[in-house]
Amino acid sequence: MASITFVTGDTTRDKTIGGRQGGLVDMEKMLVVVVLLLVARVNSVTVEISTHWAGGFQVSVTMPIECNLDGWKLHLIFSEDVASIDIWEAKSQKLSPREYVLTNMEFNGVKHPGDILKFSFTGHAAGDISPTVSAYLENCGTLPPGVTTTPAPPTTPFHTGGGTPTKNYADALGKSILFYDAQRSGKLPPDNPIHWRGDSALNDCVVGGWYDAGDHVKFGFPLASTTHLLLWGLRIFKDGYIKAGQLDMMYDMIKWPLDYMLKAWNPSTKEFVVQIGEGYPDHHFWGRPEDMTMDRPCFKIGPGKPGTDVAAETAASFALAYMIFKEKGDTSYANQLLAAAESIFDFANSEKGIYSSSVPQAGAFYSSSAYIDELCEGGMWLYRATGNAKYLEIAKANVETAWAWALGWDDKKIVCQFLLWEETKDASYKEAVVGYFDAWTGGQVSYTPCGLAWRDQWGANRYAGNTAFLALAAAEAGLTPLKLRKWAIEQINFILGDNHQDGGCFSFQIGYGSKYPRSPHHRGASCPDIPQPCSEANLHSSEPSPHVLVGAIVGGPDLAGKYEDNREDYVKNEVAIDYNSGFQSALAGMSMAAFLTPNITFKEVQTSIEYLLESLSMHSPDFVY
Repeated sequence: MASITFVTGDTTRDKTIGGRQGGLVDMEKMLVVVVLLLVARVNSVTVEISTHWAGGFQVSVTMPIECNLDGWKLHLIFSEDVASIDIWEAKSQKLSPREYVLTNMEFNGVKHPGDILKFSFTGHAAGDISPTVSAYLENCGTLPPGVTTTPAPPTTPFHTGGGTPTKNYADALGKSILFYDAQRSGKLPPDNPIHWRGDSALNDCVVGGWYDAGDHVKFGFPLASTTHLLLWGLRIFKDGYIKAGQLDMMYDMIKWPLDYMLKAWNPSTKEFVVQIGEGYPDHHFWGRPEDMTMDRPCFKIGPGKPGTDVAAETAASFALAYMIFKEKGDTSYANQLLAAAESIFDFANSEKGIYSSSVPQAGAFYSSSAYIDELCEGGMWLYRATGNAKYLEIAKANVETAWAWALGWDDKKIVCQFLLWEETKDASYKEAVVGYFDAWTGGQVSYTPCGLAWRDQWGANRYAGNTAFLALAAAEAGLTPLKLRKWAIEQINFILGDNHQDGGCFSFQIGYGSKYPRSPHHRGASCPDIPQPCSEANLHSSEPSPHVLVGAIVGGPDLAGKYEDNREDYVKNEVAIDYNSGFQSALAGMSMAAFLTPNITFKEVQTSIEYLLESLSMHSPDFVY
């Protein structure tokens, strides 16, 4: 048996690690705890309090498993009296003010040698205390001196190898799906869950799809990008949707844009509808989509009018959807998607050009800057869907290795780099991916006072949510998982309430918690029920919207952290389909059962140690490795 004890405190202490000394700040000490426990492979550990305050404290525990367990009980021994503890994914029983027993839940009871039991919890006590906490498993290894076992019930927390998840991610995930249901255009199904929405735009050249934002234009480029990120999240974090009880709802939700895009593409004429409605006339109308009477022109790309970017992005969505629905068992639909993916990608690659040059009406709203990133991305997903090496070669021919600025509807450079690194393990691709995350986590990207990674005033929450999802995907692939998971959780937690807006605990997702935007820049939600009138007066009203636009993410604060819930502010308070896409996929990753109580692999331990050593050498000049 081995045990490790660190003394808590705010001052820097010198510690010896492997015979080398260096001054370690608190963050580094916590990383040392995680890594040393992983290497030590013990079943009895002494852990430190990571944070404490008047009336409470927070603890993280990582315990390697040395035996086969079909159900487990873990004892927590405190050096001071603790009134109660809060913990997720396990049941807790108080044996005394200084001893608690945690018992597994149904889904996490089976453990084998080499597995890792990880959790964090919050303790409540009188005053500001920072007790020593020992943890040991019953019937698995030697007990600490003088300790005897006492029967009791279950518990394991929400810990990911980094960060402290404190939100109900499954609830936020379900709400995000409802936002997309509120954006539906066309003939709504009988089970439409949004009572204040009805049929609309039934005379469009292609019926269906999602309205883009608080307006009623159907823009094809952000629609394809949104669909791609949502499908990617479903592909790698399907277990999160299952865990949240949202898988069927997600299948239903994501078919709405897929069906629309399938109808918008004509493989015989090689024409693709990329926009319905015109931005400026649409924006002069403030009312319900059900009440629209203005002309809604149809804009296409096709022979002589290329749109490589939007066509390749759509191909990426179709290829991803093919793999997802094939796995689901919907073979007919999957084959339809694959055929569309290959034909529209061939069109994208054969006649190259930027779609907003062919359709200038899109330029003032969603102007494209390049197409090679989408061509690379589409090629990668088609390679994974078909195994055809020609798609991989197309992707390689269109990759850029310069660090990407962000992940958004117009910029897929980091996606291309990441997918190629996953597929080939080429060092140049990895260097670009690592550089991207270094920029976002290491100071090149600005942060608001409360910690939101702030890339731009337009959709600040969108950029943070997209990169949070990408960070979870990279962690899943073994790239510094402790660091990236911790950072991703912090960003999503900020959006869901870890901020000082409106006195604190303000969610930028509408409908989550008790404090959230009540007046988003969204026409339909601002209008009362039919037959009451709705006009521009509703835009300027200071009253909360009559309908709660559940699940939508608003743009977010400025760099100084300032935000006002004002319907007239379309920068900070508008919603959009692409604002939710990466955020929702991140929620799926954070809802995964495996993410709650993961079996950490050697690769994760190795990459976490590498990150720790890099941190030590950076902060402690005398530390050499």
